[in-house]
Amino acid sequence: MTPEEAWNAAMKLENRANPYPFFDELRKTPVARVANRVYAVTGYAELVALAHDPRVSSDMRRSPLGARPREIIAPAVAEMIERYGQDLSFIQQDPPDHDRARRSCMRYFGPPHSPDVIPGQEALCRQIVNDLLDKAMGKTRIDVVDEFAYPLPVDVICHILGVPLADEPQFHAWIADAMAGIFDLGPEIETEAGQARRAKGVEAGQELKKYIIGLVERAAKSPCPGMISQLVHDAGPDGPMSPSEIVNNTILLFVAGHDSTVNLISHCVLTVLRNPGSFELLRSRPDSIPGAIEEVLRLQSSVQFFPSRSALADIEIAGTTIPKGAPIFLMYGAANRDPRRFADPDTFDPQRQDNEHVGWGRGIHVCFGGPLARLEVNTAFEAFLRRVENPRLVDDPPPYRVSQVFRGPRHVVVD
Repeated sequence: MTPEEAWNAAMKLENRANPYPFFDELRKTPVARVANRVYAVTGYAELVALAHDPRVSSDMRRSPLGARPREIIAPAVAEMIERYGQDLSFIQQDPPDHDRARRSCMRYFGPPHSPDVIPGQEALCRQIVNDLLDKAMGKTRIDVVDEFAYPLPVDVICHILGVPLADEPQFHAWIADAMAGIFDLGPEIETEAGQARRAKGVEAGQELKKYIIGLVERAAKSPCPGMISQLVHDAGPDGPMSPSEIVNNTILLFVAGHDSTVNLISHCVLTVLRNPGSFELLRSRPDSIPGAIEEVLRLQSSVQFFPSRSALADIEIAGTTIPKGAPIFLMYGAANRDPRRFADPDTFDPQRQDNEHVGWGRGIHVCFGGPLARLEVNTAFEAFLRRVENPRLVDDPPPYRVSQVFRGPRHVVVD
């Protein structure tokens, strides 16, 4: 199997539940050219090296994949989108712009300026989780994704940002459509159905952006609780963020602040139910739960890669030359199963030692919300293990969402 054939197979929706055999094929050439001049990096050592390499840019405007076809932008909103689209979110920026924007956001999210924001969510997390399980106890079947994994992180991130939870039905649909359309990089996108999904995703992304713009503009007129308003009214040591910076970083924190956590909680439940004895082990040894969660993230990376990086110069690595300007995909999900780094990489070992995986990313773009995600997932998984009796998977593998980037099951039904 050639690298391009392995890549295309890994990206197909029919293989979303288990792309790992195709990643194994790709890893035979740990840095390989695949479709559309993209260079996929599947080796652990190579990925870590490039994640810290200043010759690798995260500025989406430098990547050939950064252009969006203007004809699918609705004319009625094009001007507004343009007005609030001048500054990318910090995950798509390089220093010094990245550093300044990330510092400005972190002032209201964590230490040293806001050390109590994340610990202060623990009581809310416990309340939400126990309320969800109270409702589930009266049912013979529950969908772990819809009824447990999703409501917790979306409630918490809304609380932190100041997004009205009452609007959840609206933004849930927009995010789902945007993820399915914009973040579909597989061969199906070239089909008629794929193109329709892409257009719907772009439209949903526009609607979500309009919604966040509305929240930013309302906060500018009248200060209110939440991080959006704090950013709007903060001059800060790095100076005020522009309106477009606030909008685009809010979208990043809002979507990433719950979507990848939903995937991780769902995969925690799915993984222990697939591995006989692990549910009982973790239930009897709750001190092992944090390590088991890290092991699930290694095995089932919530973010498989992010399509923004490109080469600023020719880069020679692992016998391959990545040419200047080429897109680079750092494949976290593949590197996390590299047998050169992890013994028995396809095995779930909840007590694995030396588990320095890349599921939270690496380098300057390491996951901004990692501490919050850990709190949420630990709270949810511990309560599920403690309170749910003898759960059983109804369908394995479960159906998966379209996105190859933010990979997670659409449903995990247990009885």
